[in-house]
Amino acid sequence: MESGQCIYDELSEEIEAMCCSKAEEFRLLGYEYVTGKDIWECVSRNYAKEGKPPLYKLVNDIYSLKANSYMNYLTIAAYRGQI
Repeated sequence: MESGQCIYDELSEEIEAMCCSKAEEFRLLGYEYVTGKDIWECVSRNYAKEGKPPLYKLVNDIYSLKANSYMNYLTIAAYRGQI
């Protein structure tokens, strides 16, 4: 197992908490049905191509996600039949 994977495994609860925090922020903005899992799927969609990013980039990607970017992700996913 690579050391980066070990770090992600150890921090998975913290990463999940960050995604839930961002989902709560979106709910406060009126997006009622956003979950932490939805945020993770949106943020992590690029990681399949790039591989796992450094931890600082992952945290930045979660906390800097804008509602507009999330809605664009949902629209494209719906057109592709992924939702």
